[in-house]
Amino acid sequence: MSVSKKTEFTQEDIWLADVAKALSHPARIRILKILTEMDYCMVGSIVDQLPLAQATVSQHLKELKRVGLVQGEIDGPKICYCVNNKNLLKAKTALDKMFTKIGCC
Repeated sequence: MSVSKKTEFTQEDIWLADVAKALSHPARIRILKILTEMDYCMVGSIVDQLPLAQATVSQHLKELKRVGLVQGEIDGPKICYCVNNKNLLKAKTALDKMFTKIGCC
């Protein structure tokens, strides 16, 4: 019987790895940039700024929402997305902390 190795890591490490995985696609990075430039954005506005189909953009938004970097609210037939500043700052702080400890060459 195999034992899950996830119990050997902190919840913060698991969360940060999940965030890093969500950020590993250039479309998701661009979506976050779009959302940080605006206070909120409808999916259609995001789609207009990317060379991707609406369904593809929605899947990327779903992944960013899953890890808590964005949040969405239903506004009638549309979904309005915005950056979750609290979680984005938490990720930035954790990454800054990790890279500061690594130091420079």
